[in-house]
Amino acid sequence: MRTWFEPHEDEEFEAAKDLLVRRCLVWAGERGMAADPLVLEAALDSRHRSVDGRLAYWDEAQVRRFLLEWIPRYVTAYRDELDTAPGSLMTLLRYIAAKGLRDPRGATLAELEQAVKAAVADYPAALDDPARMGIAKFWAQTALDNGIDLTDLKALERLPRDVEAGRVPYDAEALDRVVEARLGRPHLDEQRAFPQPPLALPPARELAEAAARGDVVRRLTALADWVGAEGKTLTEAGHLRLADARELAGLLGTGEQDLQVRSAADLPGVGLLLAWATHARIVRVSKGRLLRVAKAAPLLRDPEKLWSRAFEAYFELGRDLLTPPSLLWSVFDELMPDVLNSAYGMASPMPVARLEETVWLVCQDYIPSDHVPEETWRDRVGRELALAMEALAELGAVELSHGVADALYSSDLAGDLTADDGLPLPAEARDRLLRRLAEPGLLVRLTPLGARALRERMLAEGRNAPLIGELADASAAELLGVLLEHYPPKAAAQELDGWLAAHGGDPGPLLDAVRACSFRTRAAAMLSLLAEIHPGLRSLLPSLRTDRVLGPMVLMELAQRGDQASDRLGADENLLVTTEGVLGLLELAGPEKVQEQLRAMAGPNALALVEAMAASGHPAQESMEELRTLVAEPMRARSHPLRFVPGPRPGARGRTAGRKRKR
Repeated sequence: MRTWFEPHEDEEFEAAKDLLVRRCLVWAGERGMAADPLVLEAALDSRHRSVDGRLAYWDEAQVRRFLLEWIPRYVTAYRDELDTAPGSLMTLLRYIAAKGLRDPRGATLAELEQAVKAAVADYPAALDDPARMGIAKFWAQTALDNGIDLTDLKALERLPRDVEAGRVPYDAEALDRVVEARLGRPHLDEQRAFPQPPLALPPARELAEAAARGDVVRRLTALADWVGAEGKTLTEAGHLRLADARELAGLLGTGEQDLQVRSAADLPGVGLLLAWATHARIVRVSKGRLLRVAKAAPLLRDPEKLWSRAFEAYFELGRDLLTPPSLLWSVFDELMPDVLNSAYGMASPMPVARLEETVWLVCQDYIPSDHVPEETWRDRVGRELALAMEALAELGAVELSHGVADALYSSDLAGDLTADDGLPLPAEARDRLLRRLAEPGLLVRLTPLGARALRERMLAEGRNAPLIGELADASAAELLGVLLEHYPPKAAAQELDGWLAAHGGDPGPLLDAVRACSFRTRAAAMLSLLAEIHPGLRSLLPSLRTDRVLGPMVLMELAQRGDQASDRLGADENLLVTTEGVLGLLELAGPEKVQEQLRAMAGPNALALVEAMAASGHPAQESMEELRTLVAEPMRARSHPLRFVPGPRPGARGRTAGRKRKR
């Protein structure tokens, strides 16, 4: 049972949602907890249709998004049902934690309880605010409030006519607010971001030292000291006086102090650093003077924080870094993060030429109608991108080199290419790019500082950006769940080694987590992962075939690995393996699919087979109960249709068999 699905995996997600809701309702009922299936489904929908799609990852932002945005906009129900949503959400969060499904990188259960309580204070107002409601929700809620059954398609088809005729009243003022707000509010059905590979970073001390060595950090500190407490006088045009600008150029090492110019505006290096310091809120302009920002004093004493501030300010430098006419500056702040994201996690330096083509696709929309050849604009965009990369290299966010790109970057150009922003690369561009990649060119690689800063931006956007070592404090079940769904095998092995080192090296808790998992497909996947990435556990598998809980999964794993011992299973073991497979199918596809499969497997003996499974002694109690109630009982009922006792049939009126009424 997975808790993360690609956006196109609709059937798989719906099956997992049904399973989670079904079991959560049973669990909640046993404990007397509030649990509305509509709310549970909506909560899982809200997480699936989000930037990261992790069903089991919740934090304060996700709690507020669901209760204060998602429900008001999408969920149609009577008010008394909606009022119970916070309690049902809390039940779902407790269930996820109790079953070891929680993503440990999110908030703790205690933190989530506080987040729900805080959101409850704003929840009634959010429900009452028409501006938070979608248009479809407005009309569905109107229909429901007027007693129209939302499953009655004919009634819903009549709704527009009934509204127009005045038979169905509605709040026209509220509708106006809904329509007005539609354009100004972000769409909650967020575009899914690309999953990021797990990142390995040097120790924090090394990162701090690297930040202090950066040219931009050194220059920003020197600039602030040079401005001083009294500040510097500016010209009427808002520039430094030329003598001051020359002095600053020598101090900062831009090499511009001896240039024969008429104004400080003609010293681009000094101008860029002044703009950078301004966007970083280190200096400001007031009443014709350049002043140091007093609140920036603690920042200037902390090179690592100053570096981070400078990195964020970089994305505001488009108009300061690039000179007109420029296509890139129009989209600089939005496009450059995507450009850097493309290089995130890459094992080898990325050719800037590859980035140029995707950047050019976006910039084409901004070409002015001045009859300048397209090739001229494309070359200019390439030069501007290189200039933008050089500024990042001075900051220490990237490393630039020159050479032939790794074959990885041309391996997919022979077929259909999709750029990182989802735009298809035309055949002409692919051919041009193949030629360029065959020759030496500019290459870029993120430094550890740059990679960490990008990761922090991704996390702030709600994206999934794993970090090697961040799961060291997770429970065994939570660790295995994250490794299973978000880590490739090599990174998973590295993370597992770190977890074991932090927990005394004992793999026992890992096997206990597999035993405790009540979802058979998830438990089997955990066991398979451990066997793949932990040699010690792989060699231990044969001895676990008699384990009371793990035995059926171990037998299936050994069979899939081609273990010869799996060919000599006894009748009881064969039945357990068959039952294990059916329980997995029940989780993945539901009871109707299981019944269909059983009939295909055993024909008229399908009921006997499922009865044998129900009595097999399989250790998965929760799954076995579902097998009995959702599969065996319906099959048993169909195998014994209602029969009348011997005697005259109803309506026979005593006529003897064989006599028929004429027609």
